[in-house]
Amino acid sequence: MEATLSSKNQATIPKSVRQYLNLKPGDRFKFFLQPDGAVVILPKIRTSKLKGSLSKLDQPISVEEMNMAVEAGATQRHRR
Repeated sequence: MEATLSSKNQATIPKSVRQYLNLKPGDRFKFFLQPDGAVVILPKIRTSKLKGSLSKLDQPISVEEMNMAVEAGATQRHRR
């Protein structure tokens, strides 16, 4: 996919990308410049849209368990 930069320095995001990111008119998004020269675009998500996105736990978990889960996720993402 590609887009063209207009004389007003504007570009249209391809429909498939808008659908993939679930972007709607007026939504905001952020650009992240990567060391390898890539640019990552992520939508800014309102916290109100996050309500209910996590399932409720049957029981509380400890900070140690949270840290272990974060470490496991970071390790898994690094392996990709």
